[in-house]
Amino acid sequence: MSLLHSFYCWGFVGVILISTLFFHIFGIESWRVMAKLWMLVPLANMVAFFFVPIYDIVPEEKKMGKTKLFSSKVFWLLFFMMIASGASEQAVGQWASAFAEMGLHVSKTIGDLAGPCLFAFMQGLSRLIYGRFGEKINLRKMMALSTVLCCLCYLITSLSPYPALSLAGCALCGFSVGIFWPGTFSIALKLLPSGETAMFAFLVLAGDVGCSIGPTLTGFAAELMGGSISSGILSSIIFPIFMFVSLQMMRKLERRTEEKRK
Repeated sequence: MSLLHSFYCWGFVGVILISTLFFHIFGIESWRVMAKLWMLVPLANMVAFFFVPIYDIVPEEKKMGKTKLFSSKVFWLLFFMMIASGASEQAVGQWASAFAEMGLHVSKTIGDLAGPCLFAFMQGLSRLIYGRFGEKINLRKMMALSTVLCCLCYLITSLSPYPALSLAGCALCGFSVGIFWPGTFSIALKLLPSGETAMFAFLVLAGDVGCSIGPTLTGFAAELMGGSISSGILSSIIFPIFMFVSLQMMRKLERRTEEKRK
């Protein structure tokens, strides 16, 4: 799961690098052409879906059903964990370019490369490492440690008096959040194996909601603090903290479930 999700990051890096090179050669005024060229990617995906076989994850007779799914405490906890995952990721990722430009006083080209590109690379690297060595690593401990690292990165990014160190914290934040999304999916698959496709669809929806909430809160907080992106990022530290608390709640919920079975 983690290895599969790493390709999202490599795609992100590819888009930034190719777009940056395109604008460097043809100029930013050619952005409409760039948008039309990138339109070919989802069109190619649409065609590919016609030929990719799709199988039921769970046999029809073993499916959990939406009513039972929505009455599950585990599902709703996973749902909010996905919101926290998306928010923790994008609260920094979406503002990384502007943060690099304002903090280091560099051009947009350098800002894109030093900000979101480096963030996405580190995020993909963490997923690649866990995908390679995941069998030897305790997922829940890894995710808990990642929340602590994420909070530390938020603090370094927002409070460091040195712009270069703040940028390093921003990049390392990408590494810390890498496991959140695929890790939550893996936990869901283990705890609710009969959740079927609908469960993953709702979890992805929750993640996307988080991806919207995170940068929005960062932007609002930054505006209230006179345009300080650092202050906006600092306010968003609540998301990895919420993720940590949710992991502890999940652990207690699992213990209660095991005790009832005994």
